Amino acid sequence: MAYPDAVLFDNDGLLLDTESVWSRAEQALFQRRGLEFTIEHKRALVGSSEKIAGRKLARFLDEPGRDRQIMEELNGIVLAELEGGVDPMVGAVELVELLQGTGVPVGLVSNSPRRFIERSHEVAATGIEFDVVVSGHEVPEAKPAPDAYLEACSLLGQGASRKVVVLEDSPGGVAAGRAAGLFVIGIPSVPGVVLEADIVAPTLEDDAVLERLGFAPLHRLS
Repeated sequence: MAYPDAVLFDNDGLLLDTESVWSRAEQALFQRRGLEFTIEHKRALVGSSEKIAGRKLARFLDEPGRDRQIMEELNGIVLAELEGGVDPMVGAVELVELLQGTGVPVGLVSNSPRRFIERSHEVAATGIEFDVVVSGHEVPEAKPAPDAYLEACSLLGQGASRKVVVLEDSPGGVAAGRAAGLFVIGIPSVPGVVLEADIVAPTLEDDAVLERLGFAPLHRLS
């Protein structure tokens, strides 16, 4: 199989283990109010845009109308938690480097604020230089809308087609990639989350992932 025209990665829970950072922050947010943060809450929040997450959290915390204030509080906790350290997901850096070595354009598309995206890669010391980075805060509508993926394709000079591959870990991210008309590979980061992607695999190192990206099925990243 030929290489894709471009590959677009989600960040949190896909390239970096930052979903654990968000989970600790969300747990702290609940604990401040004497409430328990459950796996059901996590499944509902994973991959959500700031607008959608704010509405959900206001409902979970029984604080109607405080969406924006809750997200401001959560973002502050998240940035503090991030300084405690974060690791790349298994095979993430190696896969990006492998793609870049073939000349395939590689982008990062995330619902997180740009300052979080940039700082998370600094803390993880990935050393990755993406061809484009698009935050959901910089387009009209964040994921699950297709705007961020369409913007990344435009910046790369690529048409939005199934020759562009998206890698995502959340239902909202998968929905965004599919709405943009791209080929979507789903790799769940939260147990119990169902992804309606073209391919679903357990890790970035899976043979099905590597083969779809144009590499031999038995290629090893490490």
